[in-house]
Amino acid sequence: MIGRVKDWAKRHWPRLRLRTILFATLFLVAALPGFGAVFLRVYENTLVRQTEAELIAQGAALSATAAALWPAAPPGRVAHHEVTVDDNPYVQAPASGIDLSTTPIRAERPPVAAGPRSSPDAVVAATLLSPILDATRSTTLASIILLDRNGSIVAGSSAVGSYAALPEVAAALAGRATTVLRRNGAYRATYRFEWLSRAAAIRVHYALPIIVGDRVVGVLLLSRSARALFRGLYEDRGKIALGIAAIFGMLVVLSGIISRGVTRPIEQLGAATRAVASGRGRVPDPPPTAAIEIQGLYADFAVMAAAIERRSRYLRDFAHAVSHEFKTPLAGIRGAVELLQDHPDMAPEDRRRFLANADADARRLALLVTRLLDLARADMAEPGEERTDAAQVVTRVVEASRTAGFFIEIVGSDVLAFVTAPATTLEVVLGTLLENSRQAGAKSVKIQLLATDTQLEIRVNDDGPGVPPADRKRLFEPFFTTKRDSGGTGLGLAISRSLIEVQKGSLSILGSELTTFVICLPLAH
Repeated sequence: MIGRVKDWAKRHWPRLRLRTILFATLFLVAALPGFGAVFLRVYENTLVRQTEAELIAQGAALSATAAALWPAAPPGRVAHHEVTVDDNPYVQAPASGIDLSTTPIRAERPPVAAGPRSSPDAVVAATLLSPILDATRSTTLASIILLDRNGSIVAGSSAVGSYAALPEVAAALAGRATTVLRRNGAYRATYRFEWLSRAAAIRVHYALPIIVGDRVVGVLLLSRSARALFRGLYEDRGKIALGIAAIFGMLVVLSGIISRGVTRPIEQLGAATRAVASGRGRVPDPPPTAAIEIQGLYADFAVMAAAIERRSRYLRDFAHAVSHEFKTPLAGIRGAVELLQDHPDMAPEDRRRFLANADADARRLALLVTRLLDLARADMAEPGEERTDAAQVVTRVVEASRTAGFFIEIVGSDVLAFVTAPATTLEVVLGTLLENSRQAGAKSVKIQLLATDTQLEIRVNDDGPGVPPADRKRLFEPFFTTKRDSGGTGLGLAISRSLIEVQKGSLSILGSELTTFVICLPLAH
């Protein structure tokens, strides 16, 4: 199922510019607080809880005042209150658990029910408290009703009867302060989007017991509508508009910074890459405002472009050399064939001579093709993870290469050095160097093994005539040889260097009078 959804999304995903994605991301992050305020009711919960806290504070002050002014009351219900350290009772308001997403909203407060007459002590207290209740009501705009110990209305409402059946009042008569949410029947929508607000059409009802001594003598029933979200947004519209403008301004600034640091440099790099691919440009220097990673990307692309250019130049030169090397033997074979075709009555001796020349040219072509395949394999080879005892391989190659009149000496054969190169690679390279020394006329060769902490050096020098300084720079170029007349292809050293470089090593010639080749290979750990 998830796979099908992903496939559908991939097929229908629109092509977006990077700056569009970045701006949309920033905009979404900036809009998340507003999303939480409207749809997760975070802000509305805060408003409702703030209303509850205000009612609790008013109720605490009024309850303390009523308890102080209440006349001596006959025995009533015992309050289940908590006691302080000095044994003075007080009513502790419960921690707010109101959540508009989970708290049930009860029906509108029903009409008063018939009940007993108000208790005389409550009537006396109501007379004393009425001015205080009226002043508090006019300031806080909250509904404040005073009930006696039986739940009958004493003050604060023109209705006559009892609220004892209400759950919050029943809890308060038992000594527990309680908050409930009820619908507001008098509510009428004022703003177009108020249907999104759940708090717009509710009232917070808070019932608090009045305690004298340890007896519940009455109840204060307070209620007030919470400040609705969209009403608050409307009242604070100036500040909100200023905040939105500031957020959008910051988004524009951040988008500009990101564009200069990421988007624009990437676009420029893409254009430069296309130009390099067409052979008409180069990778420019990274913009100073680009991010560090983008600057590193510019540097990597420049290195890659340089490597591609070197490789292209190498391939062009290589193709030219191949064409030149193949042209001579092909011309010889073609000339011999034409002569044989034009002179069918050619003398047998001349025929054998032309056929021998054509055969020699064909063998040279076959050798060139074989060596070219070897060079291609060396260029495409992957570095291995073999551990090879270099001293053992050197000893084996030397024993196989010794002949009469060709002396080979090994210095440092006791060096214990394992290299990360296949034994066959080392054998091919050493065999090529020794064969070149033999063909150059050397009578003795010295192979020296030197190990450092990270690599092994194998130095091969002979007593031959040496390589002229003018030829040293071209010695490792494909097809460069000074022994073309004796069948040299000029590919042996090129193949050897490629084989060594694949193993993260190097093959070079020292600038000394004696011909000294140096093979460097990393040590295995």
